[in-house]
Amino acid sequence: MWRFWGHKDKTGEPSSVKVQKLPKPKDIAEPVGRYLIVELGQNPDWVWHLKSVVRPRQEEKDHYDVRVFDEGKVAQMHVTVKDYTSLDGHPELILYEGWFDKRSYKVQIEKKPPVPRAA
Repeated sequence: MWRFWGHKDKTGEPSSVKVQKLPKPKDIAEPVGRYLIVELGQNPDWVWHLKSVVRPRQEEKDHYDVRVFDEGKVAQMHVTVKDYTSLDGHPELILYEGWFDKRSYKVQIEKKPPVPRAA
């Protein structure tokens, strides 16, 4: 991959693939929090303490894939969540997953079933 300073990647081949930097974990977006409280009947005090990671969807502007997690559980398991892909290897930490539209407030999210731990 060409770097901004003109160097090639380790293979020596220039790459046309753009690496997209994903956002860091944040408080859950309002549409997602509202959906969890109103539609899924979750406790507001609990919901607004959750964190989420998002990634923009390529096909539509203002649409984001979202994963919701409990920061306390992540810390207990000594996992570092840097962005959306950080949870790929830790599905047991994802409480809710789906997508939302930041502009229309449309949300489609589902509760993730507990993943059994390996003994």
